Amino acid sequence: MTAEPVAGPHVVHVDLAGRTALVTGGGGGIGRACALRLAAAGAHVLVLDRDAGAAEEVAALAGGRAVRVDLADPAAVDRLDADVDIVVNNAGLQHVAPVPDFPPERFAYIHRVMVEAPFRIVRRALPHMYARGWGRIVNISSVHGLRASPYKSAYVSAKHALEGLSKVVALEGAAHGVTANCINPAYVRTALVQGQIADQAATHGIGEAEVVEKIMLARAAIKRLIEPEEVAELLAYLCAPPAAFITGASIALDGGWTAN
Repeated sequence: MTAEPVAGPHVVHVDLAGRTALVTGGGGGIGRACALRLAAAGAHVLVLDRDAGAAEEVAALAGGRAVRVDLADPAAVDRLDADVDIVVNNAGLQHVAPVPDFPPERFAYIHRVMVEAPFRIVRRALPHMYARGWGRIVNISSVHGLRASPYKSAYVSAKHALEGLSKVVALEGAAHGVTANCINPAYVRTALVQGQIADQAATHGIGEAEVVEKIMLARAAIKRLIEPEEVAELLAYLCAPPAAFITGASIALDGGWTAN
């Protein structure tokens, strides 16, 4: 397995003082790292999560505000404060089953959280961004927004839909100083993924390191998990002035998965 990266300081210089950012799924994993990174750059961060305790913990660290919300509830999403300069659509979930066995209600739920909620948030945030002449929409997509895997019909189709939404927003927002991009990571070291690793290790009777290298990252050239902070640093760059010309893009952070 490739050696694990050594944690380092922030490398992207970006000043977000006076900006407000909204991060969904901000209570843990990638969302937590993104919320803390934006706060470190000076942004006031709204940390959205279904887990109120997790949101409050991150908000306290970020000096921001916690918002408990169920993104599967359209009315609740429409009540959110959307006067923000940066939107990070990060929240997501997974369900694995063959298409004939995939519960339709679970498919619809995943799409409400991962496609409809981002649409509702962005459509309400754009007028504020347009008025200020600046905005950043960063959608935490996935390598599965670019490639498919079996048994993940809801997740893969939701990520593909998020990619399409991002591109449309990029085209519409360009004249108003608003960019929209997707970050497409492979497997990131989060509690959800760690649980999947442990489950697969038990199922296959192999070590967890072997699960990561030979099952999860079989198609990647770099055989390690991505750290949440690596995703957050790319987010910081997309909010920085040198990235102002990047819009409508899908940036693979996948260790060579999509090159395979």
